[in-house]
Amino acid sequence: MNYRVRLTPTAADDLQRLFAFLAEHDVLVAERARHAIEQAFMFLRVFPFACRKASPEYPFLREMLIEFGSAGYVALYEIETGDTVTILAVRHQREDDFH
Repeated sequence: MNYRVRLTPTAADDLQRLFAFLAEHDVLVAERARHAIEQAFMFLRVFPFACRKASPEYPFLREMLIEFGSAGYVALYEIETGDTVTILAVRHQREDDFH
C-alpha cells in the first residue's frame, strides 16, 4: 500500500527557506538537497512507520532523518488516517528546533 504524502503550509515554507539559504551560496547544492528531501518523502509513501517516534505519547507523530552532506535535515510528520502522511515541518539538523 502506498501512502499519500502531503505538506502543511508550514512545511512548504520550511522547504523554501532551506532551499533559499543554500541557493544563496550554490544553486547546484540546493538542487541536490531538494532531490535528497524528495527521495526521503518517496520513502515515506511506502514505509511511514520505519522512522523514529517523536513522542512516546503520540505514536503516529514521527521524525525522519534525511542525510545530506555532513549533516542533513529532520522532517516531522504525522501518519494520519490509513492512507495519508502529513509533513508538518522540516529543519536542518543543526537548527535548534522546528520553526
